[in-house]
Amino acid sequence: MADELTRAHGAPVLRARMRTTPEDFRVVEIDAFEPSGSGEHLLLTIEKRGMNTAFAAKCIAQWAGVDETAIGQAGMKDRHAVTVQRFSVWFPKRVAPDIESLQSDELRVLGHVWHSRKLPRGALAGNRFRLVLRGVDGDRDVADARLQRIAAQGVPNYFGEQRFGRGGGNVAKAVAMFAGGRTRREERSMLLSAARSELYNRVLDARVEAGSWNAALDGEVWMLDGSRSVFGPEPMTETLQARLDAFDIHPSGPLWGMGDLRSTGAAQACELQALEGDTPLRLRTGLENAGLKQERRALRLRPDALAWEWLDDDALALTFALPPGCYATTVLRELGDIVDAASPM
Repeated sequence: MADELTRAHGAPVLRARMRTTPEDFRVVEIDAFEPSGSGEHLLLTIEKRGMNTAFAAKCIAQWAGVDETAIGQAGMKDRHAVTVQRFSVWFPKRVAPDIESLQSDELRVLGHVWHSRKLPRGALAGNRFRLVLRGVDGDRDVADARLQRIAAQGVPNYFGEQRFGRGGGNVAKAVAMFAGGRTRREERSMLLSAARSELYNRVLDARVEAGSWNAALDGEVWMLDGSRSVFGPEPMTETLQARLDAFDIHPSGPLWGMGDLRSTGAAQACELQALEGDTPLRLRTGLENAGLKQERRALRLRPDALAWEWLDDDALALTFALPPGCYATTVLRELGDIVDAASPM
């Protein structure tokens, strides 16, 4: 569970609520490419309120008169937010219905342009956030100091609790699936991701507890900032240390699958020790049998352009950007105990 993971910067310095209203959690996708301006796929830039990505895609498919498989989207966004993201719709004859007929109070079309290809999953450069925390209880000066530390040093790049389902139940479901339990086809990918994320979080938690989540261990595998490219292990040098200090590279942890760990020495020993026990063994074996291959993920995350503003005595607004696959909640948990007002009790 996310609340059991070790914090890097000490105890929470405030308490607050997030997502009191959808407008308090605003997310804008950062586009990874410019549209071609021609082709059979209509790119729609959509702002939606109180609507998750899957439901928005269904609405767009109904408007277009096409099957949902003709709809593409780069990322998945939560329901309890105001989000801006792109969708693509395939129109082989380049004839689309009136855009105005798609508009509603919950879904607005901000722009549309033709493109040559379907929008693939993951085709975004990141996400920009504007989050408003309400009912803030804590010393403002102490909170400012913590935010300055987060901006300077970053945070552990944990997978957020969204990855694990309500009450973290997806991990237990993954264990049952690997033991031969029946699973709906559409759930399989979600449970594989939850299993991988659980193992990664265990390794990162051990590194945070040891104080090495942002430092080099012998046998470290390095990940380039803003990339999935890795290199190493190789001996630590002044050049590597300078790149680490500049956030050009990050230590990495395993996304489990078939094959040998790339890490060696102390880094590998830490990873294997963190993954001892019955549940990790079941998850590791299940992921290997499912055919996934060993990959890596950066252990460290620094929010880009982190800024904050006190709106009044008990409301704090934060803005920052994150790479794809990283979670705003992992940034917030290093600040305080944040209750999600939109989550079911």
